[in-house]
Amino acid sequence: MDSIIIQGGGELQGQIPIAGAKNACLTLMPATLLSEEPLTLTNVPRLSDIATMSQLLQSLGAEVSSLADGQVVAMSSHGADNPVADYEIVRKMRASNLVLGPLLARHGRAVVSLPGGCAIGARPMDLHIHGLEALGAKIELKDGYLHADAPKGLKGARIALRFASVGATENIMMAASLAKGTTELVNAAREPEIVDLANCLRAMGAEIEGAGSGTITIEGVDRLHGATHPVIADRIELGTYMLAPVIAGGEVELLGGRIGLLESFCEKLDEAGISVSETKNGLRVSCKNGRVRAVNVKTGVFPGFPTDLQAQMMALLCTADGESVLEETIFENRFMHAPELIRMGAQIDVQGGTATVTGVERLKGAPVMATDLRASVSLILAALAAEGETVVSRVYHLDRGYERVEEKLGACGARIERVKT
Repeated sequence: MDSIIIQGGGELQGQIPIAGAKNACLTLMPATLLSEEPLTLTNVPRLSDIATMSQLLQSLGAEVSSLADGQVVAMSSHGADNPVADYEIVRKMRASNLVLGPLLARHGRAVVSLPGGCAIGARPMDLHIHGLEALGAKIELKDGYLHADAPKGLKGARIALRFASVGATENIMMAASLAKGTTELVNAAREPEIVDLANCLRAMGAEIEGAGSGTITIEGVDRLHGATHPVIADRIELGTYMLAPVIAGGEVELLGGRIGLLESFCEKLDEAGISVSETKNGLRVSCKNGRVRAVNVKTGVFPGFPTDLQAQMMALLCTADGESVLEETIFENRFMHAPELIRMGAQIDVQGGTATVTGVERLKGAPVMATDLRASVSLILAALAAEGETVVSRVYHLDRGYERVEEKLGACGARIERVKT
């Protein structure tokens, strides 16, 4: 099992290219199941989660080829005839549940295991089930699998989500694209990944309006055709690397980044005294005046502060000037990185869904353990500025969402290496 070793204390200077969005790509890949014609994605991130989704699609009968050093994925589902998504694959990754809607729309039947992924609390399927049942599916849970049937096909409906779930919005959009009639999805998620999915589906012939707003309208069509679609930049990777030069010191340009992907996050950085400016090729980030100011953070659905950047922000605030309060409103159990940061000298008090962070002058290197994807990278960020050596173990979590971290940070001067343990 790999570990990452970081020697703290050096400033960062240089450029970091931002990869395609993991969360967008994992949504776009199942869209191939909606058509018998090829779907090709470009700007694909080179991550283990992408390999897992490829494996899942292949198990369903799709053809998946990785090209251009993994940055292009060509798919064809003309022979996809297996509607069963097996637990042994689905358990590895939460996004596996996104095959449910396409399988149901294509085959009128789907058997999908309940998903896995990071252990950051319950992320139930009830909203997915509610939306697909409104389209006419019958769904029951048996032996850990969702058994969905729509023998007469799916029909458009008005669906109001009680929570703006990204996954449920995506599953419903894909299923409704082949349903008969009009579907109106109310309180839909507004994330850039939703807009990216809508753009891809439209390129395949779907009729979708309103993506990026709270109401999305889908007019079902008889069939979708093939397309080639570029994956948008990963806003979570972008936000993560925006914090790196602030924590370590220095100045870094993030190639392919733009403020529009992370407006609420950028506003919070400005409040903390961090300079973010747009360049010809992306964003440039540096700290304005030494130690950052303490700020309060409350996660929320888009366009609020992203829950996937909460752990990284906590790492920054561990050495901020003053006391910060972070409130997590999306997932429970998402402060599991706090005890590891405390091992490095941070002062953090967690009470339920709220963490109070009192900034210290400096963190100290220590052996720490990654507990989930975003927690793992928060420990690497903290280690960049810590005194001495930090060893981060269980970094297989990291490889699910960040491509070649040690290469990207190392190119900017970080003393970081991956080792086999």
